[in-house]
Amino acid sequence: MDVDHRAPLKARKEVVINAPIETVWALLTGIERWPGWQPDISFAKLEGPLAIGTVFRWKAKGLSITSTIQVLEPGRCIGWTGHSLGMRAVHVWTLEPLGNGVHVASEESLAGWLVRTMKLFDSSFLDKSLESSLRVLKAQSEQQ
Repeated sequence: MDVDHRAPLKARKEVVINAPIETVWALLTGIERWPGWQPDISFAKLEGPLAIGTVFRWKAKGLSITSTIQVLEPGRCIGWTGHSLGMRAVHVWTLEPLGNGVHVASEESLAGWLVRTMKLFDSSFLDKSLESSLRVLKAQSEQQ
């Protein structure tokens, strides 16, 4: 799965996390537990098993989002498409074992009228969002 390279906003960020890959994967795919450790997420509900085609609804920074899992390789990769008012997203997370830790890459594209408006006010919005998510994932993973 790949992000939309024609989208007005695209970003890719990476981090090395000093924790077992199973810990990182469990946090990342425990969608309904996201609000407990991700400060920008206030609600998350998976509408079925963690599987390709399953929908999940969530709220981030006050924005309601409906996403569908598009790719799922346990312990390796999860990706989804999502939409909300004026926005379409594609987000892919990739994990690779690295010594005693894991290399995590997060890549996302955003398109739609709201994204074009947001880009006018802060063109690095998506970069900052991915960096923040990775920082929180690293801290939470290494703390467990």
